[in-house]
Amino acid sequence: MRPLALDLFCGLGGWTDGLLAEDYDVIGFDIEQHRYGDHRYPAQLVVQDVLTLHGSQFRNAALIVASPPCQGYSYRAMPWKKAKALPPPCNALFEACFRIQREACEAAGQHIPLIVENVRGAQKWVGRARWNYGSFYLWGDVPALMPVTFRARKSDGGSWFGNYALMCEGVKQRGSGREWFAGDGKISRMTSSKSPGRKMASAMIAKIPLPLSRYIAATFRPASWGCKCHGKTFCPDLVCVGYEDDVPIFERRQP
Repeated sequence: MRPLALDLFCGLGGWTDGLLAEDYDVIGFDIEQHRYGDHRYPAQLVVQDVLTLHGSQFRNAALIVASPPCQGYSYRAMPWKKAKALPPPCNALFEACFRIQREACEAAGQHIPLIVENVRGAQKWVGRARWNYGSFYLWGDVPALMPVTFRARKSDGGSWFGNYALMCEGVKQRGSGREWFAGDGKISRMTSSKSPGRKMASAMIAKIPLPLSRYIAATFRPASWGCKCHGKTFCPDLVCVGYEDDVPIFERRQP
């Protein structure tokens, strides 16, 4: 039986891509189904508000990952008077991740690791991140050893989206102007926030890079996969030794 992982606020499944590559069974939860042409969530999807979930139903999970919406944190980090004048953002979705983990652990009788991803601007409101992979900031059970960061940019102000080809890697093109994309298929900044094009852009730029998601998935492999973990629910015997085609390569740690 393959280990079970939960992907909360799953979007297009950046976390799930890495988990599937490491042979997990994955269930994703989101308030809507993201489907834009050939881009869609790659595993079992449950359309449900994460706030309504109770962690006890996930007692058999080996890992929980989550990427709660970041727009409220990102906007308040902008150098605009209007952004600075806003009241504190609601942290309910961020805090729900840890509530679900706590309830799952209590039901399972053991610790179930959780990784929560968000933007740098969230730190002011939810506390300092444990680590960051470019502009992807992580909270929770972040491993002590993490991969080298490369080309992992989510958003740092200015125009949110640039070269479409780089969006799958979480790379933001610097610049400003009225349009997010240059060339064919360009989307005006004046487009409605509910338009399919703009929703696709938001989902693509928020997608977790495969090297990061696969590293986390491999690090938390259950002990039943043959690792020398002495019954622990994570795998400290693996260490990233490099990359091949932007995918991390793992070896057993030397005794």
